[in-house]
Amino acid sequence: QVQLVESGGGLVQAGGSLRLSCAASGRTFSSVYSMGWSRQAPGKEREIVAAINWSGSSTYYTDSVKGRFTVSRDNAKNTVYLQMNSLKPEDTAVYYCGADSSTPRRIAASNIMTYWGQGTLVTVAS
Repeated sequence: QVQLVESGGGLVQAGGSLRLSCAASGRTFSSVYSMGWSRQAPGKEREIVAAINWSGSSTYYTDSVKGRFTVSRDNAKNTVYLQMNSLKPEDTAVYYCGADSSTPRRIAASNIMTYWGQGTLVTVAS
């Protein structure tokens, strides 16, 4: 089992930045799992926005966040981050941290991760 706890959400003006953090515990963090972030806006399906493999050598971003969001991980701290810059009102959503044994591209294709956190709300005001 893997337990995931997100933090860092909040209210920000359009054009601003936020950094989300996800602390993982349980099974060996770095050697087993890719990590990722998904989001779900009101009335919309959950989508994978970014994912990173265990070494950090492979990443995935959905098109709408490319060039604005950066996913990274610190395996020594069992933590994954999502740096969000140039935020737009359409980025408003609950953001969930996830973990899965697959690769970032396969995670994006399936839109599924085995473990999920509780989520943190990001609100971008226009």
